[in-house]
Amino acid sequence: MTVESTAPRKPRRSAASKAGTDGSKTAGTTGTKRATRTTRAAKSAEPELVQLLTPEGKRVKNAEYDAYVAGITPEELRGLYRDMVLTRRFDAEATSLQRQGELGLWASLLGQEAAQIGSGRATREDDYVFPTYREHGVAWCRGVDPTNLLGMFRGVNNGGWDPNGNNFHLYTIVIGSQALHATGYAMGIAKDGADSAVIAYFGDGASSQGDVSEAFNFAAVYNAPVVFFCQNNQWAISESNEKQTRVPLYQRAQGFGFPGVRVDGNDVLASLAVTRWALERARRGEGPALIEAWTYRMGAHTTSDDPTRYRGDEERLAWEAKDPILRLRRYLEASNHADEGFFAELEAESEALGKRVREAVRAMVDPDHFAIFENVYADGHALVDEERAQFAAYQASFTDAEGV
Repeated sequence: MTVESTAPRKPRRSAASKAGTDGSKTAGTTGTKRATRTTRAAKSAEPELVQLLTPEGKRVKNAEYDAYVAGITPEELRGLYRDMVLTRRFDAEATSLQRQGELGLWASLLGQEAAQIGSGRATREDDYVFPTYREHGVAWCRGVDPTNLLGMFRGVNNGGWDPNGNNFHLYTIVIGSQALHATGYAMGIAKDGADSAVIAYFGDGASSQGDVSEAFNFAAVYNAPVVFFCQNNQWAISESNEKQTRVPLYQRAQGFGFPGVRVDGNDVLASLAVTRWALERARRGEGPALIEAWTYRMGAHTTSDDPTRYRGDEERLAWEAKDPILRLRRYLEASNHADEGFFAELEAESEALGKRVREAVRAMVDPDHFAIFENVYADGHALVDEERAQFAAYQASFTDAEGV
């Protein structure tokens, strides 16, 4: 399958031309229009997108993007499968830990593993990544220890890793703001003459934020080497796509003057290929691109959400049939690229990861309550000193109450 065209649509015909020269409508033309609308609706149910692996695990050819995965080896394919399996296992463990009261909140990536692993593995070490708060798979690809992701959700730190250590920025809770951070960073490295690129992740809900539109505009005007990667998981919490946009999200790029592509976000090969294409053109100085990964959030928006209140089981079941991990496993088995020994070893590794995550979270030490006042200003500040004293008095009030 090929990407849907971003070419301008033909102008709509006038009412008179639709109805005939005399402006009247006949039963025949009305029936034809209804049939046309039905046909279009049927086509829109399964949008055209870049796909290299079908849900059944069959490899399909794509003249434009095959070259970007042409040299992939069986070992690398097994690596992509391992990445997705371990990321899903870690994610499931984090969800369980939140339900047990060990984490305050968790944003699951269940169902979005292919979009994240495919795009994450397309990056180079010197590229810089700006995530939201759900890019656990991308963090894995960038070498961030999974246990470091959990500190913020446990409330013991503001991000458990050095962004510059892995070129992976801290998680961003403010919706859409990281698109501006990524664009500014990309403009900076372009001025430095570097040949690296930047990638910014956000969801379909964030695409409605003004910050994202501003980032698109700045990136286009300054030809910034940035790739905007939108994981369209169909739901912005409880708001569906239909309530957010009148056009496919990837087509928005056309209005800002750079290319947009819709990719099957449950196809790890297609996600890898399209992201490689976008990053390579960015490094060559050809400017930004927008990738819309068409995927699905299988779980809740976060553990504070109840998706059964706004979507039905049929929708979830339809997407379960497109499971990203299952389709790659089918391809590996059909191609004889993996045997039962590989899957058994991976299962054992998955369980070991879950155990390590559980132990690490429960061993996390609560931070010093007064650490929040440190490093606000280089030389201190009277207002911060006043706030520290007020907080100390507040904490002391609990000690006094316990002693009564």
